[in-house]
Amino acid sequence: MKKNVLVILIIGLLAGLAVYQNLSAKEEAVVLPSETAPKPQFLAPSFTLTGMDNQSYSVGGKREKPLLVNFWASWCGPCEAEAPDLMRIYDKLKDKLDIYAVNVTKGDNLKEVKEFLDQYPYPFPVLLDKEGKAAELYQVQVIPTSFLVDRNGVIVDVIHYLPGKELEKKLKEFADS
Repeated sequence: MKKNVLVILIIGLLAGLAVYQNLSAKEEAVVLPSETAPKPQFLAPSFTLTGMDNQSYSVGGKREKPLLVNFWASWCGPCEAEAPDLMRIYDKLKDKLDIYAVNVTKGDNLKEVKEFLDQYPYPFPVLLDKEGKAAELYQVQVIPTSFLVDRNGVIVDVIHYLPGKELEKKLKEFADS
């Protein structure tokens, strides 16, 4: 009889502990999308490209910091206009935000890309989309086009050219989220 009471008491304590842990859990379950698409609320399509520094960079999946994936070309006027803003914003947010500048090299000239980067020495990785596969995967129709990808690999927003202050405000909010 004493054994039965002891067993019931232990089971009751364990059940109470389990209920308490479930009720006091601070983290909510996060439901991630299961499909990839180049639009908000979908997982970012995965790709790997080589950078100007000959390193390999990947997009897609979970990451330590949110990511801005910026598709650009050296001949693009708005890309040139946003270059100083991207450099300035990155300098402010580099501890909280990664930026990958994906040059649409298939439609660009590598010599002109290097000249552009001499004028605007990006402090973040510059990836070369030599075959246009990343731009195709992301259905890039106009440049610049930027995708904001959160830590879970989900696209949060797609933006085109924004004036410097608007871009900085948007990226600061994104990096802080």
